[in-house]
Order: sequence, then C-alpha cells, then structure tokens
Amino acid sequence: MPDYRRNRVPGGTYFFTVNLRDRRSDLLVVEIAALRDAVRTELARRPFHIDAWVVLPDHMHCQWTLPEGDADFSGRMREIKAGFTRRIARQAERTIGTLRQRESGVWQRRLWEHTIRDERDYAAQMDYIHFNPVKHGLVKEGRAWEYSSFRRCVAAGLYPLEWGGTGGDAIYGGERE
Repeated sequence: MPDYRRNRVPGGTYFFTVNLRDRRSDLLVVEIAALRDAVRTELARRPFHIDAWVVLPDHMHCQWTLPEGDADFSGRMREIKAGFTRRIARQAERTIGTLRQRESGVWQRRLWEHTIRDERDYAAQMDYIHFNPVKHGLVKEGRAWEYSSFRRCVAAGLYPLEWGGTGGDAIYGGERE
C-alpha cells in the first residue's frame, strides 16, 4: 500500500472532503442511516471528536479532533467508507481499475485532508462545512439542511440560528466575525 504524504499530527484537528465515485449520485443522503451506523461503529472502536460534519448527496465534509497521541485519521475514514459500503450491500459499476485495486467502486479513491493550523483556520473550515448545502443550492439557509452538525453547533452557542443564509440578515463571509 502506498504511503501518501500526509501531515500527521498526533491529537490534531483535521478537515476532510470525501466524494462518491459517481458525483451525480444521491447515495449518501438516501443511505444516511448506513453512513451514521458506520460512523458510530468506528467511534466506538477508535474514538475521536466530531467537531463538524455535513453530508451532501454525493460528498461529505467533516472536521475531527483526534485523541492525544493518535494521528490515524486516514485509517478511521477508510473504515467508515468500508463500513458504509458493506452496509448498503450494493455493487457499483466497477472499472478495471477498481477491480484491480479491490475497491467497491462506491467511493473516489483517497480523500482530501487539511490539518487545522490555528483557531482562525478552525473557524473558517467549520463555516465552510456548515455553509456547503447553501453553496450547492440545496437549501437557502444552513439550518434547513438536516444532514449537518449546524444545529448542534447552534445549541452549543457557536453560531446564531440565522447564520449561513442567502438572504436577509444572515450573511456568509467565509469566517465568523
């Protein structure tokens, strides 16, 4: 297995983007129960803190903080992706490449990750996650998207309920002010 160049910071906080292979699919929201179950299983096996998460039809963004001394974010995400795939028990159209690599064909290979550098970076990535459904035209305001940690963050006092809309007083500026 290749050793990709990744910035591994034990106990670090990371932002991820993970895509389905078929970017026209709505599989993630159709099978949201399977995804949630796969995440719960991995959390029980190897705990981590979910700072933010949004699931869109064909991709998801999340931000995690790992336990002190632990830098294995890629192993956790690999297990979540595999667990989801097993739970939906579907065989996606498989190319020669996916067959050769023994992949399911459900997910794009790999993931995109970003190590959070400081509080400003943390806030900017949280905002990006929670505004994403509005950006993609799925809803007019962040609170309307049910597959997001936005409401949990509102309850924790991190955002006002009106944040992240496309009209009125709710403004997205890339970062909280």
